[in-house]
Amino acid sequence: MSELRDHFCKQLDNSSSGIKATMQRLSQYLREQDYELWDHLHNRVKIDPQFFAFRWITLMLTQEFHFPDVLRLWDTFLGDPRGRLDALLRVCVAMATLARDALLSGDFAQNIKLLQSYPPVDVHILIQKARDIAGTGTASPREDFH
Repeated sequence: MSELRDHFCKQLDNSSSGIKATMQRLSQYLREQDYELWDHLHNRVKIDPQFFAFRWITLMLTQEFHFPDVLRLWDTFLGDPRGRLDALLRVCVAMATLARDALLSGDFAQNIKLLQSYPPVDVHILIQKARDIAGTGTASPREDFH
């Protein structure tokens, strides 16, 4: 779990294993997965991943989901052959892409509110979407937020 521990060491903030590098990886994953959504968030409404994903990553989604769902997510992170942090980042990207329509139609304030107070979602759909992003799952239904 050292890859997660490094997020809490101020001396490592600017290192390749620090929180800033992790935020950049998340942004890159989103850019690769859904360029239009990334462009809207990054360039049009100017939302940096730090505004919402810092909490997602450092608390491993414990504030976004109910405890049984957190356990299911953590089980997925711990069992992922690509690594725990990579699995967490893919779930974060899946969260953004599942809320795609609402995010694309929202302004800065609406999007921050949605991302900082993520709406309820079936974690099995979220996990499947994260697997699809990794190329290890089959196509799954998309759930939209309004």
